[in-house]
Amino acid sequence: MSFRLIILIQVTCLFAAYIISSCKRKDPQYPVNNQETVSLTPYKIKYPAHFPDMVIPDDNKPYKERIDLGRMLYYDVNLSNDGRACATCHLQSYGFTVPGMVNQMPVLSHVNMGWYKNFMWDGSKTGGLEEVMQFETREFFATDLAKINNIAKYKTLFKNAFGVDNITYKEIGYALAQFARTMISGDSKYDRYMRGEQPLTPAEESGMNLFFTEKGDCFHCHTVMTTTDNSFHNTGLDSLYVKEMDKGYYNVTKNLEDLGKFKTPNLRNVALREHYMHDGRFTTLEQVVNFYNSGVHKVVTLDPIMTKPGKEHGLRLTEEEKSQLVAFLKTLTDSTFLTNKEFSQPE
Repeated sequence: MSFRLIILIQVTCLFAAYIISSCKRKDPQYPVNNQETVSLTPYKIKYPAHFPDMVIPDDNKPYKERIDLGRMLYYDVNLSNDGRACATCHLQSYGFTVPGMVNQMPVLSHVNMGWYKNFMWDGSKTGGLEEVMQFETREFFATDLAKINNIAKYKTLFKNAFGVDNITYKEIGYALAQFARTMISGDSKYDRYMRGEQPLTPAEESGMNLFFTEKGDCFHCHTVMTTTDNSFHNTGLDSLYVKEMDKGYYNVTKNLEDLGKFKTPNLRNVALREHYMHDGRFTTLEQVVNFYNSGVHKVVTLDPIMTKPGKEHGLRLTEEEKSQLVAFLKTLTDSTFLTNKEFSQPE
């Protein structure tokens, strides 16, 4: 059997499977009034082929109407009681974070969250986007449901999108989760390099080799695709934990083994930030690299990654290698993500 014939058979089978799947799928239809029924528009979330599969819960499959509603809510100050919106602390021009700090901590960026299972610096929120977005509205914003239910446009939009007459935290959280799941950064210079579309400079390529090998050892926590492993690590920031916030994941688990552990932050658009680490103690990428190179404290709960043979005294990178590593980190800046109108405030 020829190679071309094999390919033709495979394509035919895939097309047939798609047709069968399409016929089986029934998209939600909600009666708006006695004469009219609204049918939702299926939406396929797009992300680079070199990203892992995104798992989406069955009870909140993506539809354009729900995503548009979530985007509207993301920018709406009516979610809070003090004039704030999600976008107040998550500015698109900064990769959906802010240049300063909030409550003495840098704001973790809203990017590639469809792959997250842990949230907040100390991991105090876990689960999926649906759960964390319901927390945001129910507890963080303490959203006044009566106020939302008295807004005519939301009564109509939620009826159309979820088929409900009374808007609850669940529907608000589900809509926000739909929008957040689309907020994907996948077109940085590094991504284009991965797709064979753009070369890296010699310095950037050397930095990439440092990042993804034992020499720089960044890749164990900042994984290749989404640049966070969704886990917690003590990287030796402190020798003593004077402030409660410095105890990190321990404040959630009360397990001494978790003392000083923090969630691995996403490095997408990391060069745009003005503060690094959970308390913003570093203000440049150079300072961060210098810390890992020679400033790590050898505490009891230090992550084993930091104590591997040859790293007893830090990474021991040369000045040139440190510069190369910073050059690579800057290739994670995604101007497409920063300017994509699908993520911007609705007009």
